[in-house]
Amino acid sequence: SETYTKNMSLQQAVNARNALAKHIYAQLFNWIVQHINKALHTTVKQHSFIGVLDIYGFETFEYNSFEQFCINYANEKLQQQFNLHVFKLEQDEYMKEQIPWTLIDFYDNQPCIDLIEAKLGILDLLDEECKVKKNSPILLMLSAYNK
Repeated sequence: SETYTKNMSLQQAVNARNALAKHIYAQLFNWIVQHINKALHTTVKQHSFIGVLDIYGFETFEYNSFEQFCINYANEKLQQQFNLHVFKLEQDEYMKEQIPWTLIDFYDNQPCIDLIEAKLGILDLLDEECKVKKNSPILLMLSAYNK
C-alpha cells in the first residue's frame, strides 16, 4: 500500500473532493446499468424498452454556478417534454376521440424556457458578455436589466 500526499488550498481540496465524488457516482451508476442490462438480456428478439432518466434533484442555492444554471435549464426542458407528452398530447387525444375526461390544469413553463432561450434571453446575453473583453457578473446583470 502506498500513500501519496499533495498539499492543497482549501478550495483545491474541496474541488478535488467534489471531482472524486462525481467520478465515484458516475462509475457506480455505470456499474448498476451494466448489471441491469445483463440481468434483462435475452436471446429472444423483442422490442421491449426500459428507460431510466437520471437527473439531478431540483435544487435551490443562495448562489448558483453556471453548472447549476445548465442543470436547472435541462430540468426545465425535461419538465416541458413531460408536460407535453403526459398532459397536453394525451388530453388532446382524449378530446379528439371524445372520451369523457376532466382536463388537468398543469403549469406551463414556457415563459421560463423563453427567458433562457429567446432572442435577448439569458443565453444570448451570456454569449454577448463572453465576447466582450471587460465582462463581469455586474455588467451581465446591468445588460439583462437594460434589455
